[in-house]
Amino acid sequence: MRKSFLDFSPPNIGEEEIREVLDTLRSDWITTGPKVRRFEEEFAAYLGAEAALAVSSGTDAMLVGLAALGVGPGDQVITTPMTFCSTVHVIEHLGARPVLVDVEADTLNIDPQAVEKVLSGIRHPASGIKGIIPVHLYGHPCEMDAILKLAQQEGLFVLEDAAHGLPARYQDKMVGTLGDLTAFSFYATKNLTTAEGGMLTGSKALLDKARPWTLHGMSRDAYKRYSAEGSWYYEVILPGFKCNLTDIQASLGIHQLKKLPAFQEKRRTIVDRYNRAFRNMPEIAVPVERPGVESARHLYVIRLNPETLNIDRNRFIEELKSRNIGTSVHFIPVHLHPYYRDKYGYRPEDLPVTYENYLRIISLPLHTRLSDPDVEDVIEAVTDVIKKFKK
Repeated sequence: MRKSFLDFSPPNIGEEEIREVLDTLRSDWITTGPKVRRFEEEFAAYLGAEAALAVSSGTDAMLVGLAALGVGPGDQVITTPMTFCSTVHVIEHLGARPVLVDVEADTLNIDPQAVEKVLSGIRHPASGIKGIIPVHLYGHPCEMDAILKLAQQEGLFVLEDAAHGLPARYQDKMVGTLGDLTAFSFYATKNLTTAEGGMLTGSKALLDKARPWTLHGMSRDAYKRYSAEGSWYYEVILPGFKCNLTDIQASLGIHQLKKLPAFQEKRRTIVDRYNRAFRNMPEIAVPVERPGVESARHLYVIRLNPETLNIDRNRFIEELKSRNIGTSVHFIPVHLHPYYRDKYGYRPEDLPVTYENYLRIISLPLHTRLSDPDVEDVIEAVTDVIKKFKK
């Protein structure tokens, strides 16, 4: 058995990032400045997106995006319950109402058929439905052709939650170039990290509209106001937020972006090893990857087949922990949380595919600091638990 505890997902920061941060600290700009602009430009170029806007978190990327798209009180936005609560919180923050629909049984991504069912049942201007937020769960892209078609038919926007989706591909297009806007997260556990941070991608016209929302609704950002190219005068043109990225954070992102291809190759290798070890075990189901997509492989989520085991998911996690393997669950569905359950009257069975799979899922360690022995320890621990508790 492994002697030390294996952390679930630590960051991978190298000397290049450290040197860039030190360079920033020695400069005249530590908040939003030239390195943020550089990171935005390089990130957009990497994806092939028209433009990018750096913000303080993936949550804020979604919030700013929704605000720029005109979401407000009385509106409704369709999204998935199988996501972190922030996807739905941002809808609430703007006074709008989330409309949760069920997920596909294989990818656990939002089900376009469920979206279509909702839309066909409430085709009336008074419904207030303005858009769709698909979430590229675990790094596997949603069925974007079907979602974009529905959106076009109904005159809805599509804001993609790609917190897990960098650098995924769908039909030879990078996630971040598909919908009206795409929100990325650079939290410490993500494939690319700036400790905290996020990015919004889309058309230049739409991001120009979004940018004032990131800094108090001012007509000029701090860099333009205080640099030689700017002036002291500004106007507040809307009730904006405070969610700009700093040059310190961008210093990390600039080099993380350069390392991303190598990071992804490492993730691919680990996923392949897990798949080889687990795919023929009847007690668990391994993640799927549909034809025509390339997953970002952000998380490796197995699903237990409960009819083959004498223990449930929670006990399985405790058994792995006793073997010094860190795990997690992604996610507790939104409609099960007290706020949303009580406010909107959700029952677990209202979204049956989501609920049934939630009871089965376990996220295993998947990060670029895993060594070959670490991966073997995870495989050994999972195999051991299955052998001990299979029916």
